[in-house]
Amino acid sequence: MASKRTLKASNLEALGAAVLAELLIEVSGGNAVIQRRLRLALAAAEGSDAAAQDVRKRLSAMDRASSLVDSRRRKALVSELEAQLQAISGPIATADPKLACDLLLRLLELAEGVLQRCTGNTSTVVAVFERAVKQLGPLAQAAQLEPEALVEQVAELLAENGHEQFDGLVPVLSEALGQSGLKRLESSCRQRGGRNGDTHLLQIALARGDVEGYLAQFDAEDLRWRDIAAGVAQQLLSCERTQQALEILDAATEAAPGVEDSAWHDSRMAVLEALNRRAEAQEVRWQWFSHSLSIPHLRDYLQRLDDFADVEAEERALQLAGQHPESLRGLQFLVAWPALSRAARHVLAHAREWNGEAYTIHCAAAERLGAQHPLAATLLLRPLVVFALEMGRNKRYRYAAEQLRSCDQLAARIDDWQGHPDHATYVERLHDRFGGTWQFWERLE
Repeated sequence: MASKRTLKASNLEALGAAVLAELLIEVSGGNAVIQRRLRLALAAAEGSDAAAQDVRKRLSAMDRASSLVDSRRRKALVSELEAQLQAISGPIATADPKLACDLLLRLLELAEGVLQRCTGNTSTVVAVFERAVKQLGPLAQAAQLEPEALVEQVAELLAENGHEQFDGLVPVLSEALGQSGLKRLESSCRQRGGRNGDTHLLQIALARGDVEGYLAQFDAEDLRWRDIAAGVAQQLLSCERTQQALEILDAATEAAPGVEDSAWHDSRMAVLEALNRRAEAQEVRWQWFSHSLSIPHLRDYLQRLDDFADVEAEERALQLAGQHPESLRGLQFLVAWPALSRAARHVLAHAREWNGEAYTIHCAAAERLGAQHPLAATLLLRPLVVFALEMGRNKRYRYAAEQLRSCDQLAARIDDWQGHPDHATYVERLHDRFGGTWQFWERLE
C-alpha cells in the first residue's frame, strides 16, 4: 500500500483547498514563473475570455523583451512558453477554438525573435514551438478558419523559419488549407522568394498530390546525390510509380561526404521488393550490412532466407564482423547481437587498437563481457582511464577512478593475462605516467 506521504495528486487533495493555497503562496514566493502560472490558472477559472486576455498580455510582454536568454534562464523561458501553450490548447480551445487558434498563431509569431535571443543550445525552446505547430492543425480545423485568412499568416511564419521550427507546418495544415489554400500558399511562398527545392514548396506539392510538380523541383544535379534521390524515390513509391523510383535511385552516384547513405539503400530495397525483385533486394541488404554491420538489416536478411540457410548466413555475418576494417564497429555489433565469446576474442585480437575516446561503446561492451570474459572487459576499461588522464579531463576523473576499481575487481577472476600486464603492474605504470594528477588519485583512494 502506497504511503499517504507520497507526493501524488490524491494525497495532496486530502489536505484541502485552504492548506494547498497556503503552500502555493509559500512556494511561489520569489518565483515569477510559478506566480504567472497561478495567475493564469485563476484567469482560466473566470472563463476563456479572461484566460485569453492574460495569455495575450504575456505574449506581448515576451515580444517586447530584448534580454539574452542564457543556459540559466532557458528553463524558465521554456516553462513560460509551455504554460501559455497549455492554456491556449486547453481551456481556451475547448471554449472558443477560433480564439485559441488566433492566440496560437500569435505564439508562433514570437518564435524567431525568442530564438534569436537565446544563446547556446536552443533545442528545448525549438521543441515547444514544434509542439505548438502540431496543435495548430486540428485547432484550425475545429475553428473552421477560412483558408484565405490562414494562408498569409502561414506564409509569414514560413518566411521566418531560421531554426527550422516550422518545418512541420504545411503537413499539419494541409487539410485546413485545402486545395485552394495550398495553391495560394505556394504562390505566396514563391512571391516571397521561395525557389524550387525549398522544403516548404516540396511539402505543398506533396500535400496537393502534385507528383509532377514535386518532381519538377529537382534537376539532374540534385538527383545525382543519393540522399536526395532516396527521398524522391520514397515519394514515388508511395504513389506507386515504382519503376521511375528505381531509375532515379540507379542514376544517383554521389554520396554526401562523411554521411552514411543508408537512406538510399533502404529506398532501393523497398523499391526492389515492390517490383518483386526480391533476390536483388537481398543482395542490396547484404551489401549494406557488410559495410555498416547494421543489426536491423541483418535480421531482415536472415528472416527472408529459406529454412536452415539462415544459420550458415549468420555464421558468415559473425565472421565478417570480426574481420571488419573498423574494429570498433565490429565490437559494437558482436556485443549487441549478442555473440559475447566472439566479442571477447575480438577485443583480445585488437588489443592495441582500443581508444578511450569511444566511451559509450567501451563501457557498454565491458559491462556485457565482465561476467564471463574479465580480461576482455579489462582491456576495454583501461583505455578509458588513460584517455581521461591524458586529456586532463577533471570531470571524467570520477568515472576513470570507478573504471580502475572495476579493473581491480575483475583482476581477481583472471588466471591468464595472455601477455598483458596484471593489475598491480598496470597501476604501477599508470602511477609512473600520471602520478602528478593528484585529483585522480584522491578520487581513487
